Amino acid sequence: MRAVVVGSGFIGPVHVEALLRAGQDVLGIVASSPQKTTQACEALGLRQVYDSYEAVLADPHVDVVHITTPNRLHYDMAKSAIAAGKHVMCEKPLAMDSRQSAELVHLAEQSDVVTGVNYNIRYYPLCREAERRNADGELGNVHHVTGGYVQDWLFHPTDFNWRVLSSEGGPLRAVADIGTHWLDLIHFITKTPVRSVCADLQTVYPVRRRPTGNVETYSGSSSQPQSTQPIDIDTEDAGSILVRFEGGAHGCMTVSQVTAGRKNCCRFEMAGSRQTLAWNSESPNEMFVGHRDRPNETLLRDPALVGGSVSEGISYPGGHNEGFPDTFKHCFIDFYRAIEAKQNGEAAPTPGHPSFADGHREVVLCEAILKSHHERRWIDIGESGIPS
Repeated sequence: MRAVVVGSGFIGPVHVEALLRAGQDVLGIVASSPQKTTQACEALGLRQVYDSYEAVLADPHVDVVHITTPNRLHYDMAKSAIAAGKHVMCEKPLAMDSRQSAELVHLAEQSDVVTGVNYNIRYYPLCREAERRNADGELGNVHHVTGGYVQDWLFHPTDFNWRVLSSEGGPLRAVADIGTHWLDLIHFITKTPVRSVCADLQTVYPVRRRPTGNVETYSGSSSQPQSTQPIDIDTEDAGSILVRFEGGAHGCMTVSQVTAGRKNCCRFEMAGSRQTLAWNSESPNEMFVGHRDRPNETLLRDPALVGGSVSEGISYPGGHNEGFPDTFKHCFIDFYRAIEAKQNGEAAPTPGHPSFADGHREVVLCEAILKSHHERRWIDIGESGIPS
């Protein structure tokens, strides 16, 4: 497969690197300007410089596009890629609202292309081991799930990125950007949909100071900008969301992008009737297994210690840690296997990569969460998938 990545910010080059490690041919990367495109291609060693996204779609040599642009561009880019017969892997959220995401699901189903959304967190090996334990009955009936996703990259009022603007990223920010990762992960493990939500969101800085120059996501710079302008903020910095799952299990998710010291912390604690499983992305190669009547365990990521087919998603022996970049690689391996299967007229591999339907489910949940916050009450998710 020959791929082109669209977007050269923080996550675009991560896609390029993971694709190359997964054995795919990356032709080029397209940035927001010709100059940035040339610079990105040179930095990443890519040979094809495209002057526009339209040029990518017009190139018959391109099989797959990876969309890593700001959220407001996802819908149009994905729609046009499907129309051009290109397979699509899109960053989350899939679209700005559920009308757009539902249309993309429909278009994908009516086409011959394979589509996916990059919910890479589910590809940490021990998250897949948690899914296997639940499927095999080792976890037992899930009583409740707690956890969330917290970061500190917007800790200061002078921290600024396009994601804080609803016009660029949508009306939800922390929930849509990182909360949907947690929701997708819990759904992947339990295979149980959320049926109602009750949300309390918080904008810590109603006004942020926007630098007059460009700011890169996760740039690592601690220096304060010399020149800024005040910008009103209408998206949330943090939030707490109660959830009720189909079947009666309860949950509580906390999201924050202003939690000092937490760089990228996604975690869950899942209480089952037979054992408890707890995992944290900042120490992703170990999982707590809790028991009532015998000693607790710490399970290390080791292909010799996991069950079922989980070992197929582990690239290195025990003691050789795997992390964030590896989740992208394994997500893309699944995605490209699905493309190969479709081209050969075969059934898609199971459990399969995150689909546009998964992306639509998360957009629907985001709308329900926002509605709950505004109306200060529980919101049910209708059987049709539309917030009620």
